[in-house]
Amino acid sequence: MFDRDKWIEILEALTANTFRTLLTAFGVFWGIFILVILLAAGKGLENGVKKGFDGIATNTMFMWSQKTSKPYKGLPSIRNYDFKNSDVEALKEKFPDLLYVSPRNELGGNDAQSSNVIRGTKTGAYSVFGDCPELMFQEQMQIVSGRFINQQDILQKRKTAVIGSGVIKDLYDKTEDVIGTYIKVNGVNFIVVGVYKSISRVNGDPESQQKRIYLPFTTFQQAFNYGDVVGWMAITAKDNASITTLKPAILEYMKSRHSISPLDERAIGNFDLYEQFSKIQGLFLILKFIAYFVGTLVLLSGVIGISNIMLIVVKERTKEIGIRRALGATPAMIRSQILLESIFLTIVAGMFGIAMATGVVAIINMVLDSMPSGDMMFANPSVDLTVVFVALFILVGSGLLAGYIPAQTAINIKPVDALRAE
Repeated sequence: MFDRDKWIEILEALTANTFRTLLTAFGVFWGIFILVILLAAGKGLENGVKKGFDGIATNTMFMWSQKTSKPYKGLPSIRNYDFKNSDVEALKEKFPDLLYVSPRNELGGNDAQSSNVIRGTKTGAYSVFGDCPELMFQEQMQIVSGRFINQQDILQKRKTAVIGSGVIKDLYDKTEDVIGTYIKVNGVNFIVVGVYKSISRVNGDPESQQKRIYLPFTTFQQAFNYGDVVGWMAITAKDNASITTLKPAILEYMKSRHSISPLDERAIGNFDLYEQFSKIQGLFLILKFIAYFVGTLVLLSGVIGISNIMLIVVKERTKEIGIRRALGATPAMIRSQILLESIFLTIVAGMFGIAMATGVVAIINMVLDSMPSGDMMFANPSVDLTVVFVALFILVGSGLLAGYIPAQTAINIKPVDALRAE
């Protein structure tokens, strides 16, 4: 039941020295403000980094052949070998938890000058890839015109090409229609069937991502005399499986297919994207813990300030407490009065801190929305309702903590001693 007289008494006690009350409340205000801002900033950084992974299958590993480093079955320790087309089908059959096994070959790479691309009188040097249709589900790209490589291109070994917007800037005039034109890659003509735009922010220079040419994998092997050599593979596991868990068995199986020592750790190069993504997620959990830790420490300093002030208030009201005890007030009534004053001051100060922090976060979001966000690794800083409830829980607990010692001090005062106090 609402006790009007009790709340009037609480307000009078807190406003008796307004300046002192405001300074005391500021500690709690600042602690909860810092806590919310730190959590929002951590979330903004997390959103920005994860945005960089949009459109890419994170449950993916990449695998390529390297020189062996150990002798095995009479073979020399140092030798070269290549993955083959048969490895792709063998992996799909051996590991049913794999969603995609995409073979890939490449011309150019770090030395893109080796890939001469000609259109009319214009020439350029680009990375040229032989890929399969499922690459669309593994890399960060958008088809802005035409289409990507399809299964018929693979089966019929069509000489089709998908080019990036950076290639268009180099080889085409602004008003030209790209689809249906021809480009010559290392002396072989290909018809352009699609234009892509890379949206990747985690894989190299953004400008270089737009200067790629994708060809059907089978056509690439035939046109450039690769036989059935596979340069490397992009392997994606199904949602209910982890590529990190499957990786050791995949590497062991590939070693057995190519007569490589099981102890040879250098023969097969690999990069586990899911493992790296998991490390990033772990980093953000640590950042969240640090935010709670720092914010709680700052809040605790404010709570200590409130507790000290409440002790002073109790000392100033010693005679009042003695009179109330003499008139029949129980220790529980005195304790509840002190605790209510402490909790009320803490919650009011804390809610102002939450409101102020929310306003600051809203302003930051407005500024971010007005800025180009293409390469920004910070997006949509926010705090969810769970954090608000946690903050409220912390505030109530802080209020009880701040008022407990003063309340115990108050009820330990004997009425006779209190009445004698000056």
